[in-house]
Amino acid sequence: MLQIRPVSDLRNKFPEVESAVNEGEPVFLTKNGRGAMVVLSMERYAELTNRDRIEVLLDEADREAEASDVRYTLDEVFDRVRGGIRE
Repeated sequence: MLQIRPVSDLRNKFPEVESAVNEGEPVFLTKNGRGAMVVLSMERYAELTNRDRIEVLLDEADREAEASDVRYTLDEVFDRVRGGIRE
């Protein structure tokens, strides 16, 4: 269920906010009736930012680099990244 609370609940009702966040739900905080911020658990934040996935991909790239003599110039790498972003 969508949790929208005033930012003062962080101070006044922290256990309730914490409980919602620990259940995996984001808590949307308002200040003066407008959206101010979102509170997430560390696990949910990691999922959204794909930090774990990035580490896996970097490890995979390291293994591939060790297994191959192929090397790319900086321009080649950035051209490939730009191409991927445009797709």
